[in-house]
Amino acid sequence: METINISLPDALRTYVEKRVIQDGYDTTSEYFRELVQQDQRRQADERLEASLLKSLDGEPAKPFAKSDIEEVRQAVSTRLSEKRKV
Repeated sequence: METINISLPDALRTYVEKRVIQDGYDTTSEYFRELVQQDQRRQADERLEASLLKSLDGEPAKPFAKSDIEEVRQAVSTRLSEKRKV
């Protein structure tokens, strides 16, 4: 696993530290990994929504690529895991 170092102003660092404690993360790295994963899911949702809206406008939709199908499977799996935690 590769390491990334980031610099944060004191106010953001304090915010992150509080969130780590409040949300029960073991490390700051876990918190940032979760943020990146949420961003990935958001991006996938936006692409899917754009594709669906395009098809509603009467434009032919592009066929799903194998990678698109895997992305949808991963998103569904992640959401089911999150719901099971609650």
